Amino acid sequence: MQNNKTTASSRNRLEQALARIADPNGEGARACLTVYREAATAAADAADARARAGISLGPLDGAIVSIKDLFDVAGEVTRAGSRLLAEEGKPAAADAPIVRRLRAGGAVIVAKTNMTEFAYSGIGANPHFGTPGNPADRKRAPGGSSSGGAVAAADGMCEIAIGSDTGGSTRIPAAFCGIVGFKPSRQRVPIEGAFPLSQSIDSIGPMARSVADCFKADAVMAGDDYAPLEPAPLAGLRIGIAQGPPLEKLDETVAKRFPQAIDRLERAGVRLSEEKLPLLDDMARVNARGGVQPAEAFALHRDRLQRRADAIDPNVRVRLERASGISAADFIWMVNERAALIRAMDARLADIDVLAMPTTPTVAPTLDEVAAQDEFLRKNAIVLRNTSVWNFFDCCAISLPLPREGGLPTGLMLVVRNGRDRRLFRIAAAVERLLGA
Repeated sequence: MQNNKTTASSRNRLEQALARIADPNGEGARACLTVYREAATAAADAADARARAGISLGPLDGAIVSIKDLFDVAGEVTRAGSRLLAEEGKPAAADAPIVRRLRAGGAVIVAKTNMTEFAYSGIGANPHFGTPGNPADRKRAPGGSSSGGAVAAADGMCEIAIGSDTGGSTRIPAAFCGIVGFKPSRQRVPIEGAFPLSQSIDSIGPMARSVADCFKADAVMAGDDYAPLEPAPLAGLRIGIAQGPPLEKLDETVAKRFPQAIDRLERAGVRLSEEKLPLLDDMARVNARGGVQPAEAFALHRDRLQRRADAIDPNVRVRLERASGISAADFIWMVNERAALIRAMDARLADIDVLAMPTTPTVAPTLDEVAAQDEFLRKNAIVLRNTSVWNFFDCCAISLPLPREGGLPTGLMLVVRNGRDRRLFRIAAAVERLLGA
């Protein structure tokens, strides 16, 4: 998305997005669960009128934006990808804060997008509303949990998709669908009015076809003053290559593309270092008692599991039920241990500019490959492996598409310390420009 003054009007771009959503041969019916045709048309016309008058509400004025199905919109039931919530939920009393900020910034909200039920999977499948096919190969999973948003952004049903990220839910679908996905520092964007998965870990971030568009959306949602993004100089930049588990068991495509990207960075003058991270072993020790996020998710859904377990996606239900045996003592211990490890990782990353690794160890699996539950759970754990680390350690991360060479999409993940969001965007913009993906 470029400057609206030099491109097609917001109304024209909206009509193109709506046409793609309505295309019977496309993924609109599965990617977009609610389409705001009339309201979006009015918002686009208002944006165009402002543009003609030389007035701008900010970097998203007139941008075509979708929002994940877990954000409150006044007067609507917030489904969070769930038939059960659609049946039993009460209409939201008010828009979520991020929805209000988007509207106030002139964004044209075109649709609510599909997602994994309760945001609890990295695969992106939804048996209730259908699974949107991956833009690179419709027989493959889109990635989750922000599946519909990633497909919508990649397929041109919107310019920017707003998702959530608790274990990789913006970065995984971005990597699988060949776009950019950003996970901010957790405290940066308000999560009120977003149906929770894990309230101490949830974060809200954008997906788009460029770093610049993600930067604009992040600034508006965070309430930041906006200035155009200036890429950081690459020469002399200190990039650490995460060693150990993040580089293990990579499939053929990722094992080829990731080193190629690192080689290009080195030739651009980046200072590379191999970074061993023993703190990942400490994280595994904590998560061996069940994990903070699963415990919080189970507590949220315990009543629903008792009343209507059969109405919940079986692949989501089994993960929720696994956490039923976590004791209060273990939960408190995990919370305290995690807090100490967050501080330790923050100190560990102080001497490098950014940490790099593959976003996911594999390309998107086919939907047939994850049809059986045991294989679904195995592949889900694999695709979440690298991304979920940085939710645990409360860091900031972005996934950039790597050059595809005619193959399936893969992602490069860049990670920085909590609070360094703007710095990460500058680095990501420079890497994006270098890789040209």
